Amino acid sequence: MRIFGKVRHRPSASWRQATDRAFTLIGDGRYEDAGALLTRAADLEPWLSESWFNLALLHKFRHDWDQARAAGLRAVALLDRETGAPDWWNVGIAATALQDWPLARRAWQAYGLKVPGAPTESGEPVGMELGSAAVRLSPEGEAEVVWGRRLDPARIEVLSIPLPSSGRRWGEVVLHDGVPHGERVTAAGPSFPVFDEIELWAPSPVPTWVVLLEAATEADRDALERLAADAGFAAEDWSSSVRLLCRSCSESRMPSDEGDGEQHLDPHDHSEPGHPGPLGHRTNGDLWVPERECGLAAPPQLVRGLLDGWVADSPDSREWRDLEEVC
Repeated sequence: MRIFGKVRHRPSASWRQATDRAFTLIGDGRYEDAGALLTRAADLEPWLSESWFNLALLHKFRHDWDQARAAGLRAVALLDRETGAPDWWNVGIAATALQDWPLARRAWQAYGLKVPGAPTESGEPVGMELGSAAVRLSPEGEAEVVWGRRLDPARIEVLSIPLPSSGRRWGEVVLHDGVPHGERVTAAGPSFPVFDEIELWAPSPVPTWVVLLEAATEADRDALERLAADAGFAAEDWSSSVRLLCRSCSESRMPSDEGDGEQHLDPHDHSEPGHPGPLGHRTNGDLWVPERECGLAAPPQLVRGLLDGWVADSPDSREWRDLEEVC
């Protein structure tokens, strides 16, 4: 294997020891100590792309995007293959975090992805049409998996209404990692990767509300969700959309009710059957529980009007109470 006309030898034992120890420290959250070891490894073997890839990875964990970009560019300069290297993916994440759009576009193309059209005025890659995916918000804390639309390989626009414990809102854009941790399989057959959030990329001005509904039928519940969507915002029946999963289940291949009108008893669901709301929603048989805990994403000046309009359309089968802004 030749780089700049010279044969690249295997990394030394000292390089391997420093690198192995550094990743052990990273696993313990000791980033500063790991950084010293990876810097030493790069000094020992500066012609190895892995030396700079590892430093770029560490800076990504630390959200030090300037350093991640610099180390990532040194890594890709030493690559021995044209496309598909994960080094370029890390450069793309760092460039996206910094809104360095020319570099982001170059990184995705070098990885082997098609970036259609000419650069926009800002240079931001658009129109990549990567479809839907799930993203795990706050992966190191009280993690929550929500659905969203992929804007590019490193960003997802959140289209679910997250629970307030996540600190995230509907419509926010989050930066996410490149390696999926888990998969969600829909009733229609397609499966979707679950990516881990790295950080908030663009906040949403739209607050999250929780409200208790009395909806006589599923059709009554569905009417509120349509009403909110028609207004350009969102409503989500948390009593049926939220499952509590252990970490092992969450990071595995799991069935999803997304796009499926039915509810199923799920042996992996760790919530309490028969209780509406985020702490449990599964019921035996086809029993519909009229009391629903619903999340709403709407501006303060609109939210009460949406609920009142929903009730006015069918006052005998719909009520609401206990509206509260939660995020």
